[in-house]
Amino acid sequence: MSEQEFDVVVIGAGPGGYVCAIRCAQLGLKTACIDKRATLGGTCLNIGCIPSKALLQSSELYEQAAAHLGPHGIAVKGVELDLATMMKRKDKVVDTLTKGIAGLFKKNKITPFHGKAHLTGKQTVEVDIDGDVQTLKARNIVIATGSEPVSLPGIEIDEERIVSSTGALALSEVPKHLVVIGAGYIGLEMGSVWRRLGSEVTVVEFLDRITPTMDGDVAKEFQKLLKKQGMTFRLGTKVTGVEKTKDGLKASVEPAGGGDGETIDCDAVLVSIGRRAYTSGLGLVEVGVVLDGRGMVEIDDHFRTTTDGIYALGDCVRGPMLAHKAEDEGMAVAEIIAGQAGHVNYGVIPGVVYTDPEAAGVGKTEEELKADGVAYNAGMFPFLANSRARTYDQTSGFVKILADAKTDRVLGVHIIGANAGELIAEAAVAMEFGASAEDIARTCHAHPTFSEAVKEAALAVGKRAIHI
Repeated sequence: MSEQEFDVVVIGAGPGGYVCAIRCAQLGLKTACIDKRATLGGTCLNIGCIPSKALLQSSELYEQAAAHLGPHGIAVKGVELDLATMMKRKDKVVDTLTKGIAGLFKKNKITPFHGKAHLTGKQTVEVDIDGDVQTLKARNIVIATGSEPVSLPGIEIDEERIVSSTGALALSEVPKHLVVIGAGYIGLEMGSVWRRLGSEVTVVEFLDRITPTMDGDVAKEFQKLLKKQGMTFRLGTKVTGVEKTKDGLKASVEPAGGGDGETIDCDAVLVSIGRRAYTSGLGLVEVGVVLDGRGMVEIDDHFRTTTDGIYALGDCVRGPMLAHKAEDEGMAVAEIIAGQAGHVNYGVIPGVVYTDPEAAGVGKTEEELKADGVAYNAGMFPFLANSRARTYDQTSGFVKILADAKTDRVLGVHIIGANAGELIAEAAVAMEFGASAEDIARTCHAHPTFSEAVKEAALAVGKRAIHI
């Protein structure tokens, strides 16, 4: 058993962990990073954000070639799907990026360990690398172990026919009928991929709406557009079981409030009802780290756990389970450890659903403002009236800006439409610096661009939009 000493040991090499490790190294701290996978990047890069976006892009191009290029004067005949090649491209994207992170570790002189981590003391971590146990000592330890999918009672995920997001990224053939349990970000994205490639997709959601954390107007428009594309929604419905048969699967469903049940015949089921913190088996409780009832690590406002010298961030602590949130926390933790003032503005963390069209939001929703009793003004502008959207034939959706009724400060921005995930960045920057709707309205936007819809929505807050 060997022993090494570091200033910081980061457990977990996902977006939060690897960013934290790199920033620690930049600040002159001798840093190690442990991950159980053979490759760096965590869930997001290996089996989450990146491979899903690769498949979303490929499936979108396939659908365009098969059905949507005629109006552009492009005649395409005999379009065929080569799913194996599509999957190989996805895997190549992942491989390139994981190797890129390994290169960044080498550049910043970070020592990686690929094995299972276990805390044996407040400043000691053991790493089991295929039976070879190494002991690492560190003045500071960062828990960045991320999260894992959860299932429903009585439904066993086999990653073949009953899959989590991991299995949904690697299906060997297109299901004739895919049932998606859960109408959140992941379920809708993966449902979109397989619908484009030929699946009948039924989305079953316990609540009475999709994307429950998004603005209500966006959610309504989002569901309408996805339904128009061919998705079927069963809202206010719960799945009570999935039976495997030799011919496929039978998903048992019934009204969420109780009532007569029925079965849905299908070929595959995607369980996408959420994720839970990955904190078991690390020895956290034994060294005094307190977990809450959901297994999340309890931290203070400076990411410190209940044990001195141990910090936590990302999906295993409170807040939205988003890669970019974890990245910002990774930066903040590194700077705090180095004696600086790390900070994350949780009021300005955007969320994006990478379907077509995309849906994105940052800040407060209209429902939240009403619940909080905040007086506000709203401005909306449809992409139907945007010149660039017209030229691209992507006129679905709108931009919605919510601003304080007294100060005009922007409180929330919500977008559904083409490039919403990119457009939301402008809103996040504006809100980070306390901009008013008037500030956005007076900022010159290039013409013709999709971003002009943001300016027009800001003008609409003052009831002076030009193009509607």
